[in-house]
Amino acid sequence: MSPAAQVAPVAPAPGLELFHLLLAAGILAGAIILGLIIQRLFSSKLRALARKTANEWDDILLESIRGLVILWVFLIGLAVVLKLVPLRPDVLTIVRRAVGVLGILSVVVFFTRMSRRAIHVYIDRKVELPTSIFKNFATFVLYLLGFLFALDYLGVSITPLLTALGVGGLAVALALQETLSNLFAGMNILMTRKIQRGDYIRLDTGEEGTVCDITWRNTTIGAPDDNQIVVPNSRLAAAIYTNTHLPTSEMGLFLPVTVAFDSDLALVERVTLEVAREVLAGPERAIPDFAPAIRFNAYTDIGVRFSVILRIKEFREQYKIRHEFYRRLHARYKEEGINLAVAARIVPVDKS
Repeated sequence: MSPAAQVAPVAPAPGLELFHLLLAAGILAGAIILGLIIQRLFSSKLRALARKTANEWDDILLESIRGLVILWVFLIGLAVVLKLVPLRPDVLTIVRRAVGVLGILSVVVFFTRMSRRAIHVYIDRKVELPTSIFKNFATFVLYLLGFLFALDYLGVSITPLLTALGVGGLAVALALQETLSNLFAGMNILMTRKIQRGDYIRLDTGEEGTVCDITWRNTTIGAPDDNQIVVPNSRLAAAIYTNTHLPTSEMGLFLPVTVAFDSDLALVERVTLEVAREVLAGPERAIPDFAPAIRFNAYTDIGVRFSVILRIKEFREQYKIRHEFYRRLHARYKEEGINLAVAARIVPVDKS
């Protein structure tokens, strides 16, 4: 047969590509609409169920899946399009791999949200531990696993990568020795629960304040002057510190007073206790079954010294209590004619 007699290939109908394009667009648009409907129905049903149960997991699931149902239905619609619409093999491979990678990424996002929310609910709220370090660690691990799964799905061998990570891990550990030291020190602080968020601590170096958060690298302390003190975890773990919230946030407060030698100590005791009871009488300050007391403890060069024993609910209350107590005590002593001890003054004599 001569070349001229050969039958030429039949060209696709002019409207065939347009039909496939419209079909793909319709399927994807329908997938998005269906995803929105499923998301709305699923969220409303699960929210209604969550209100009836005391279990936290339905709330965690509802929070974690938000927005992902639409993406999953869209990916299913895209997979259907790949079955119905003819594409060049190279384009088909690229699109299929993109769909797979997006699916893996969405699953990683779902489990990351779930783990962070579960950590918040079951560790932060119930055990009252700072959770930044756990959330960041869980996020890092899940995204690393997702990255490895994506590489394996794309046909990239991860065995050499794991070997390289193992060999390079030693070098990284040596290079990041201080960072890793802070990381493990932070985990040790959290596990031993000697310091927790909300505790008021005083370091041996003089810094003090409320613990705001413990991250993978450092601990943030809110100072009384509203500044923030950032302490590396390794330094904090090795420091000598006082935690005013352990074993309980209640603490004794000893206020020193010195009166003149000629004072009537029985009157001093009665008036001082009355003032102490007045200061602690407010419902926000009252501690059941506690009565203030005074203890005379020394004769000094200027008078009789004693301590007033109070009890407060937490360390930060002491500043207001001190102010209120000394202000009222000074006024009552003035009314009762009780003299506070005053140091003798030496007046230089002019010998000229």
